Amino acid sequence: MAAESAESATSLVQSVDWLAIAPPTITAVVGLVVLVADLFVKDGRKALLGWISVAGLAGAALALLPLLNDDRSTFCLTGGGTHACSYTADRFTLVIQLLVLVGALLAALLSMSTLKDSGDELPAGEYWFLLLSSAAGAALLPASRDLATLIVALEVASLPAFALVGLKRGDKRSSEAALKFFLSSVTATAVSLMGVSFVYAATGTLHLTEIATELQDLQNIDGQLHTLAQTGVALTLVGFAFKVAAVPFHFWVPDTYVGAPLPVAAYLSVVGKAVGFTGLILVTVVAFPSYADVWGPALAVLAAVTMTAGNVAALRQQATRAYSAVRLLAWSSVGQAGYLLVPIAAAGYADDTADAEKAIGSTVAYALMYAAVNLGAFAVAALVGRTQRLNRVSDYRGLYARKPLAALVLGFFLLCLAGLPPGIIGLFAKVTVFSAAVDAGLGWLAVVMAANVVIALFYYLQWTALLFRAPKGEPVEHRAPAPLTAAIALTAVLGVALSGAPQLILRFSDTGLF
Repeated sequence: MAAESAESATSLVQSVDWLAIAPPTITAVVGLVVLVADLFVKDGRKALLGWISVAGLAGAALALLPLLNDDRSTFCLTGGGTHACSYTADRFTLVIQLLVLVGALLAALLSMSTLKDSGDELPAGEYWFLLLSSAAGAALLPASRDLATLIVALEVASLPAFALVGLKRGDKRSSEAALKFFLSSVTATAVSLMGVSFVYAATGTLHLTEIATELQDLQNIDGQLHTLAQTGVALTLVGFAFKVAAVPFHFWVPDTYVGAPLPVAAYLSVVGKAVGFTGLILVTVVAFPSYADVWGPALAVLAAVTMTAGNVAALRQQATRAYSAVRLLAWSSVGQAGYLLVPIAAAGYADDTADAEKAIGSTVAYALMYAAVNLGAFAVAALVGRTQRLNRVSDYRGLYARKPLAALVLGFFLLCLAGLPPGIIGLFAKVTVFSAAVDAGLGWLAVVMAANVVIALFYYLQWTALLFRAPKGEPVEHRAPAPLTAAIALTAVLGVALSGAPQLILRFSDTGLF
């Protein structure tokens, strides 16, 4: 009896690998440092907090380097014949953490000029603390291998984002956007938590790999427990569908992007979306593979409806409407979410694990391309927004005459999103997603995707052409702040490098990630 008690106690002792958890830990610690430092830094030197944040995010990204050689796990339970870990730093984790941390770093660079221009509207200390806290949660999520850690990471990434959206003082549009974002997110999270509780009740465990084993056994049982597990699987997906802005959980996106400070909108469009897709991949492919007949068709339909709704809404944006450039990027991000869902849906139709992982690799490859070029597009929008406060699409007319390099870069980013040369990486990424649908036997979904690519071509090319038209009035030169220039330059270099060597990203679609 004493031996059994000792073994049980031993099984509850969790190992901690500090190197494995370094990236999210560094990000969280720097966030606390910035919050405390804000108390002692004078108002005229608040920019120092921004540089500390950028350095912290860069350090967290560099902490990924020692983890490249092998997979590492921590917070593991041992004993009783089981070995399950709550945190795993494998190849999939490192790729998504790199996307999250670099995306947050670029958003931080965009934020520095926004904070400087806003004066007292945006409190610097609180802003940087919230951004770093959200980034820490986003970096934790891809490493999460149990449902409890997954949900906690999702909320740590989301809760600071609500505050960031509504942080602008005296701005009713910002407050309204934050409220809409918060209420819809809380509802989706509540539904998802109910699904997690059903899954736990049916399986008796929260670890993803053990859930997969238990659900496989439940499939041989006809009864209420099987029905409970199916319901739990369906409800769990709702929260992540909201995070990726899949229809019909997308209605918060346009108003939130318009109401939020532009760097926060850029952050949500890339890092927020990466969080949602990462969680969706983990719960479907790792935890619920035996229920692929439930989530596979559901995600295929979601993908088709999401890409169609997003692209049609983007097509209907009026160039002279206030904030139409941001709204177009918002609806475009909804359409892009539909493309990103396609390979995950295809994984539900895969014959074996290798084919499923290959499909997931296509989503990761597309997400990396999308992150680089979409952040770049928001960076140029932030540059234009410094002089054109309403940030309409029509304000970009003749941008080449005012800012030739910015116009060329934005044109390149829009062509990447459209999938046209010289945006080779955008074209190749779309081909990999299209191939994933065809290989899975989802010919109808491939046709829907092709039709949506044509729809998107119209509004992307329309905006691109506007950049090079004759401007109305005399061109006015404005010097761009150094951090904003650096963000545009970094995203441009990334986009051009990936178009010149697309194999850097596309190799993920040919190899396993887990």
